[in-house]
Amino acid sequence: MLSLIENHKPNFQKIIEHLKKELLTLRTSRATPALVENILVEAYGSKTPLKQLAGITIPETRTIMIQLWDKNIIKEVEKSISQSNLNLSPNTEGNIIRINLPSLTEENRKNLIKILHQKLEQNRIEIRNLRDKIKEEIVNKFKEKEVSEDDKFKLIEELDKITHKYNEEIKGIGEKKEKEIMTI
Repeated sequence: MLSLIENHKPNFQKIIEHLKKELLTLRTSRATPALVENILVEAYGSKTPLKQLAGITIPETRTIMIQLWDKNIIKEVEKSISQSNLNLSPNTEGNIIRINLPSLTEENRKNLIKILHQKLEQNRIEIRNLRDKIKEEIVNKFKEKEVSEDDKFKLIEELDKITHKYNEEIKGIGEKKEKEIMTI
């Protein structure tokens, strides 16, 4: 009976993992490879993520170093970085591109917080949609007389506890990221 909910726990976890990956791309005062690794670069006839074209390292807290494996595409990489909505300006030395992250302004921080809250809400909605889908399965099992009315209510109560747990996890992740963004 509880297996009905247990079967969906990986789906809840996928939503949380997706959120964590998404939040890595939100800029804080510290450099991170995730900030640039998925920038699409027009190379070899298709758009390719930067992480497949170069090694990306963080030599200092506010510096991203991109070491291209093929220096023939350096102009395309520079162009893609400049055109990304991250407000970054690349500096090139041979086949190495360095990006020094400027300090975040108060306005930038507020905009990042807005984006953060939108991403958090999107993930809360995904959790609710998953909960509604599972709840519908429970009600259908009850209608088909596969579970009793008592079991239906126990399952829904358990489902609500799990939903609350994951919503709290989203809240905690959001608070931590907000603190990172606001740290100067």
